[in-house]
Amino acid sequence: MAFNRFFLYLNILTASRFVGFSLTATLTYDTLRFGEFEDFPETSDPVWILGKEFNALTERDDILSDVTSRLWFTYRKNFQPIGGTGPTSDTGWGCMLRCGQMILGQALVCRHLGRDWRWDKGQRQRDAYVSLLNAFIDKKDSCYSIHQIAQMGVGEGKSIGQWYGPNTVAQVLKKLAMFDRWSRQVVHVAMDNTVVIEDIKRLCMPWLDYGGACADPGGASALNGCMEGAGAMVEEEGPLWRPLVLLIPLRLGLTDINEAYIETLKQCFMLPQSLGVIGGKPNSAHYFIGYVGEELIYLDPHTTQPSVEPSDDGQVHDDTYHCQHPPCRMHICELDPSIAAGFFCKTEDEFDDWCMRIRRLSCNRGSLPMFELVESQPSHMVSVDVLNLTPDFPDSDRLERFFDSEDEEFEILSL
Repeated sequence: MAFNRFFLYLNILTASRFVGFSLTATLTYDTLRFGEFEDFPETSDPVWILGKEFNALTERDDILSDVTSRLWFTYRKNFQPIGGTGPTSDTGWGCMLRCGQMILGQALVCRHLGRDWRWDKGQRQRDAYVSLLNAFIDKKDSCYSIHQIAQMGVGEGKSIGQWYGPNTVAQVLKKLAMFDRWSRQVVHVAMDNTVVIEDIKRLCMPWLDYGGACADPGGASALNGCMEGAGAMVEEEGPLWRPLVLLIPLRLGLTDINEAYIETLKQCFMLPQSLGVIGGKPNSAHYFIGYVGEELIYLDPHTTQPSVEPSDDGQVHDDTYHCQHPPCRMHICELDPSIAAGFFCKTEDEFDDWCMRIRRLSCNRGSLPMFELVESQPSHMVSVDVLNLTPDFPDSDRLERFFDSEDEEFEILSL
């Protein structure tokens, strides 16, 4: 287990003046105040972290350096009120939102810094890192702040202060990415346990003729502009491909994870395109970044830290955005079956390589594929727009319960 012991404490969220933020009783815990972390195990089993293999016996420092270099987003307090009059802390309700920030933050690290980038404590960081971190600072004008995620979630039927499931946070990140002109990447949420190759290539190459692609001047592609985006990508990177963040909401069992999926889930952490998994176990959401043996390795957002304000030059005191203790671990069978797996493909070649690897995984005997990979959209599938869980879709409640069924018991425990 990740902790020798931890203590639960009761945190009563007081009534907010913000409409829709109701008085809620929650149970939560603070890992820095109450947790005791085990050192990383001495084992001959390979350690896999986001597509990288390590030896726990000879590369312990490399493992800890890699984990520390991931962006770590936790509960914060004393930030600007959400919506102007809403909550000033997300303790007790924001853990899945923070996990969403972490999985997207890893995608942005791969996009702007590279998978092998390492964080050095106390060192002045490069400009791209500073810009990236500022996109997540807890203030209303940061692209991926808790403020933006919480307010965008209202369109997905979640009031501010209400807990999210993996699917909801994936849908919100998809919408917020449309406003990120700097990264120029697309977030695709693959619904119905199916990844459609044609749909993804249409999104990542909207200026090419994929059956009328780029014919949606009022849609998301027009936000950056089809021709404008194409020209920018030609100038900056050559290939006509917008980097892809692929999020796949899944349910791997009813109340417990089906053991037939365990090996496939492990294999996903071995893929070089891996962004990890957001999900958790009863009462808490985590960002899973790898595994060793039968244990998952994860970053835990359940620590309340003060909000951070950038300095006048945009630099951020960033020590609290990197987990500097041994990573948490839990047995894979404790994983709640409702998750969202993430992958990042910066180029078309990387996406084609990912497709090839997924096809190989689906041929493995003794394990079940977690999702289906198809060339074009099957006739029985509802269109991607309809599956966006918009409130006016009559089946949205059914779909929300299917993908976010843990909402009533996964994080917030009513007293």
